[in-house]
Amino acid sequence: MDTEISTYMITKEPYYAAQGGEIEIFEAAYQNGIPVLLKGPTGCGKSRFMEYMAWRLKRPLITVSCHDDLTSSDLVGRYLIVGGETRWTDGPLTRAVRCGGICYLDEVVEARKDTTVVIHPLADDRRVLPIEKTGELVQAGEEFCLAISYNPGYQSVLKDLKQSTRQRFVAVEFDYPGAKQEQQIIVRESGVEESVAKQLVKFAGMTRNLKGNGLEEGASTRLLVHAAKLIVTGIEPVAACQGAITQALTDDPEMLQAVEELSASLF
Repeated sequence: MDTEISTYMITKEPYYAAQGGEIEIFEAAYQNGIPVLLKGPTGCGKSRFMEYMAWRLKRPLITVSCHDDLTSSDLVGRYLIVGGETRWTDGPLTRAVRCGGICYLDEVVEARKDTTVVIHPLADDRRVLPIEKTGELVQAGEEFCLAISYNPGYQSVLKDLKQSTRQRFVAVEFDYPGAKQEQQIIVRESGVEESVAKQLVKFAGMTRNLKGNGLEEGASTRLLVHAAKLIVTGIEPVAACQGAITQALTDDPEMLQAVEELSASLF
């Protein structure tokens, strides 16, 4: 399975609405060389926050979307045959350490536990990355930052962070924004009318109340923005909610009907 990796320098300020003191906490951790753990439900703004902090700190952002086939070589690097020669190629984690970038491991609990151990020397006072295959010990500079994220709502015995991993990080907890702020985010991101944004937020609250009672997760802020964009481009609100929210939340026929009835009651 291929690993989804993105590397880029963010030159334009991303829109991010702070929920509390997360910006100040992240900056303080960065200044002290402490890695950061972002905790929160899907689509609540963790990835956007990382884009904003990369812009604010003026550092390149290297994002790795973790999965259960992710190996330590996918992060650190491997030997590849290039033009008939065997050459060492750095992985995203090694590139971030060398260039003083921010390495963001998204949904880190999806990776195998033996893979996440590779970040331990980077996540304590040593701040080094051992490359076993080359014998190199790469020292992280002051500008390097390690950040990871996960959704506690999905944690289980098999998918949870080891204490030996999580106790190396400063944790920042995220949740969905308050109703007023979430409305502002939807309007800002989609251009939809405030009255429609208000109804979307109300709908989201109804679905979030169903978490654990038929739904694994309620509608995220991301899904609300998707629905709002569809509405702005001419899709009827009920149809927009069905395509962008309801169908994204569940495949269960009974839950689909229940959630569709909720949206129909509002729009």
